[in-house]
Amino acid sequence: MDLQTRKLNMIEYLIGLTDESVFNVFEEIIKESKSGRTNANRQFTRQELIERAKKSNHDYLVGNFKDQEQLKTESKDW
Repeated sequence: MDLQTRKLNMIEYLIGLTDESVFNVFEEIIKESKSGRTNANRQFTRQELIERAKKSNHDYLVGNFKDQEQLKTESKDW
């Protein structure tokens, strides 16, 4: 299958997409690609790790997380 056909298939898939969490994944991949951060295995700087930890702690404290049961339920719709 050529690239053009694959692109059209992706567009059709996105048009029919109803799960916003799946769309968010695609959106994040596109943002990372545009920013040049495409290497998923790159090393984080010390400051990046600290910022990520602070954000994670804040998210947890304000209740912005999902427990195992919520993830199981959500994954059934994938």
